[in-house]
Amino acid sequence: MDNQNKKPTRKHGRHLRVPVLPDEEISIKSNAAQAGLSIAEYLRRVGQGHPIQSAIDKEYILQLSKINADMGRLGGLFKLWLTQDRRVAHFDHRMVKALLGRIQTTQEAMFEVVKKL
Repeated sequence: MDNQNKKPTRKHGRHLRVPVLPDEEISIKSNAAQAGLSIAEYLRRVGQGHPIQSAIDKEYILQLSKINADMGRLGGLFKLWLTQDRRVAHFDHRMVKALLGRIQTTQEAMFEVVKKL
């Protein structure tokens, strides 16, 4: 293959050396760790103006998506009961109250996660 047609890879690309003070090094390493990125990837994204999303934020988003799925399942059961679907005909009022309690508890869990963001 012709060398002119090959695209450079990061492994064989240019390396930039940037002198930093010790406190700057600590800060950069800490920020990269919080974002869940290597130092090189963190500096590459910051240098190109790409937004950095914290790994903690990603964790909360994952928690919220799981809670949202639970809410969907609980809401689906409640909807079936309200429409008197035969699949949930065996649900009595005590069971429906427990279902509503679980919905409320799940909502509270969702609000707690949102508060942390």
